[in-house]
Amino acid sequence: MKVAERALLTGNEAIAEAAIQAGCRHFFGYPITPQSEIPEYMSRRMPDVGGVYLQAESEVAAINMVFGAAGAGARAMTSSSSPGISLMQEGISYLAAAELPCLIVNMMRGGPGLGGIQPSQSDYFQATKGGGHGDYRLLVLAPSTVQEAADLTMLSFDLADRYRNPVMVLGDGYIGQMMEPVRFVKPGAAELPSKDWAITGAEGRPRNVIRTLSLDPESLEAHNLHLHRKYEDMRKNELRVEMIGTDDAEIIIAAFGIVARIVKTAIRVLREKGIRVGLVRPITLFPFPYEALSEAAGRVENVLVVEMNMGQMVEDVKLGVCGRSEVHFYGRAGGMVPSYEEIVREVERIHGGGE
Repeated sequence: MKVAERALLTGNEAIAEAAIQAGCRHFFGYPITPQSEIPEYMSRRMPDVGGVYLQAESEVAAINMVFGAAGAGARAMTSSSSPGISLMQEGISYLAAAELPCLIVNMMRGGPGLGGIQPSQSDYFQATKGGGHGDYRLLVLAPSTVQEAADLTMLSFDLADRYRNPVMVLGDGYIGQMMEPVRFVKPGAAELPSKDWAITGAEGRPRNVIRTLSLDPESLEAHNLHLHRKYEDMRKNELRVEMIGTDDAEIIIAAFGIVARIVKTAIRVLREKGIRVGLVRPITLFPFPYEALSEAAGRVENVLVVEMNMGQMVEDVKLGVCGRSEVHFYGRAGGMVPSYEEIVREVERIHGGGE
């Protein structure tokens, strides 16, 4: 199977192909809607590139297989959706503790519980606040287009290696299922970075040990401090945000992922009506663009957060705004998607001083 430099793909297919072109040769996963096209695509493509595709018996097994492959120095990944990611949380904490680079893709679906198969953004807390146990963080990237899903997937592998940390691409059912043209840009480096910490056999060098158990509290505290310094470096160096129309805006909308695309249409309609609205779109959900949001919010009286959940990003927006503006929320849940007309009406209500 040959993939053209430019192809018409779904978001799930684009993520899978981008991972392969980024050097991923080990995929472990388990099917769950709406991300099943990722493992399906990998099952077809991995044999073409000499890679390994393995459908695990469960999500718990899949994330531990990623642990093993990453520990051996391979570029490895898994993908799942919402309840499947919940099953992986213990393993994700282990990966972060062991400082093993990998990619985890979550195409969110409605919840809680088994919920439904429609798109949602209700895993924001889980992704950004450390869904498993212990003091750990993931780099979290939120695409809003199929092209961006491919680009951020390729970037994720580089970031994972740079920081020796798991990276999550957080999408939703719409991003995974929608089809758009994608252009693949070949990675600049022909070879992947060396990993002298990996477990590859100790002939001719001291042996490497990868573990997450530390029974000495002082040693464990030192490790936590080391990880914390790394997360601070991520905050300084890896923040990504899109700002549209914030310089002259009288109202700011904060949104991520697919909702931000809908918001862009609403902003165009509102500006045609004479209401100047701007957009702050976090591309990295961790690190979150607090300073950019604070600067934009300092020029307006109202900030509206729009999400496909019950207001999970609102907490981070309020931290960024820090009382400089009034924060409002409009959301749909359970797989319902807000229309641009709904967002227009909500902004008009706020602009008019309505309750």
